[in-house]
Amino acid sequence: MNSNQATLGAHAIGQKVVGGIEQVGSASLFFLRVVRAVPGFWKKSHLIFEQMVAIGVESMPLVFVTSIFTGGVAAVQAAYQFQDYVPMRYLGSVIGKSVVIELGPVLTALVVAGRVGASIAAELGTMRVTEQIDALETIGISPIRFLAVPRLLAGMIMLPLITVFSDFLAIGGAYVVAILSLDVATNTFMEGLRLFFHLRDVLGGLVKSLFFGVVITMMGCYFGFNAEGGAEGVGKATTRAVVSSCLLILILDYMLASLLFRVIFV
Repeated sequence: MNSNQATLGAHAIGQKVVGGIEQVGSASLFFLRVVRAVPGFWKKSHLIFEQMVAIGVESMPLVFVTSIFTGGVAAVQAAYQFQDYVPMRYLGSVIGKSVVIELGPVLTALVVAGRVGASIAAELGTMRVTEQIDALETIGISPIRFLAVPRLLAGMIMLPLITVFSDFLAIGGAYVVAILSLDVATNTFMEGLRLFFHLRDVLGGLVKSLFFGVVITMMGCYFGFNAEGGAEGVGKATTRAVVSSCLLILILDYMLASLLFRVIFV
């Protein structure tokens, strides 16, 4: 009995692993199909602009709140760690670097993944199960080119812009907390902010956000296009899109950080 249970367990794990590998391959092929459809699409800028509004502008309120409080928490935690060890004039340096390199790009991407990734997967999944995507193919319109490409391009454009917006807000939130709660003078905070500032830090964060934009939009499109089974299938596709986006963002963050700050920008 125990031997049979172990065999069944190993078989189930094996199926999950094989299924995961197949899904990675399928998602990679889907991404290549989208990339091949990109050339010449800039002429249909109105479709890209619509998605820029949906992905970027409509995410601003959520990013605003998240960034302000992230900066405030970062200031409080940094000040706590500095007690009796590090001069407070370095508070601005720590906040600036941590926000621009890590907190801004990653937290913004995770927040946008939760909102935009779910929205894309739900919208395209509904179109799939109601056969609207099939109808596009029937009348000779490529669903990849019409639905996926504008979302990919809009994500690549808007994520870096949202990240810049988030960086300013997070540093602003940290500044307000430092002035009002931590008794740090404005000149002290600003001096620290400028002390170890490097343009490569900003560029590294923007490169990260560019790749995060690709991940978020492609995961939403992939799982939306492959949704099946009615409303329940759309719900599962939405969940998978968000979970996959968040995991890939964290994995990609490590890979890009290692490449950018240990190889390219050294």
